[in-house]
Amino acid sequence: MQVAEHDAASEVPQRLGGFLERRREQIAQRWADATLFRTVFIVSRGEAVEACEAVVDALAEVARTGRLEDIEATGFAAVREQLGRMSASRARAGSSPSQIAGEVAGLREPVIALLDAEFADPGDEQAHACRLALTVLMGTLRLVVMETAVSAGEELIARQRHQLLEVATPVIRLWDGVVAVPLIGTLDSARSQTVMESLLEAIVDQRARFAILDITGVPTVDSLVAQHLMKTVAAARLMGAECIVSGIRPAIAQTIVQLGIDLGSIITRAGLADALAYALGRQGIVVSPAPAAGAIPR
Repeated sequence: MQVAEHDAASEVPQRLGGFLERRREQIAQRWADATLFRTVFIVSRGEAVEACEAVVDALAEVARTGRLEDIEATGFAAVREQLGRMSASRARAGSSPSQIAGEVAGLREPVIALLDAEFADPGDEQAHACRLALTVLMGTLRLVVMETAVSAGEELIARQRHQLLEVATPVIRLWDGVVAVPLIGTLDSARSQTVMESLLEAIVDQRARFAILDITGVPTVDSLVAQHLMKTVAAARLMGAECIVSGIRPAIAQTIVQLGIDLGSIITRAGLADALAYALGRQGIVVSPAPAAGAIPR
């Protein structure tokens, strides 16, 4: 009796897989009009149908393996990237994760209708078992979509964060051989690495002899920030550039002293203008104030 029950249970996934293969075109045609596909493939309905067919093929493969609840089933590998693009497109259009999950869940009803048509009596035990297996499989598909959407979202956030770091740490050419990095906001490890990379690249590209790190916009300086600054200065020196730190406000100077941080090896100036004047002076360029209006030059 137990053997018979086991055989019947193992037949259900195979039967479900065969059903999905036979009804592939019909399912794809119905899914192509669903919100999840229709709003993504807006140029051609044929593209939507092809995408739907690929998903049905994946479901059929997973069903035949019997791994109906396994989001890591190999059958899903072929459509993960596509599902990720679709969910990302829906997210960019303003859909919430719950809405996307609801759209995936909505794909179940058209398939259930076709599955019921496969049985003379949709209420018999075999039909019920196949319907239950299909429900489980569609639930797994929903999990795959959401997992892929979350992964795509994390990658997008990481990429945008890196782009923001680059934008927030511009390297400015002030003069021939003089570049500057005006720092604004908190200086953490990730941003410090970006600052160092950007500055070193600018030193090479501009053949800079002097690099100015202006920390006027840095709210606080602790031992970690000071360590990052010293590493950046040391790296600039290795590239042949003299580094100057400017914008040390009185409050920050007191904090540095209280923490016992030794910046004696680093050239410091009160402001960016002073640092630029120092760099120009080291190159033999004398900066003098412009004559007042109406004054007779000597």
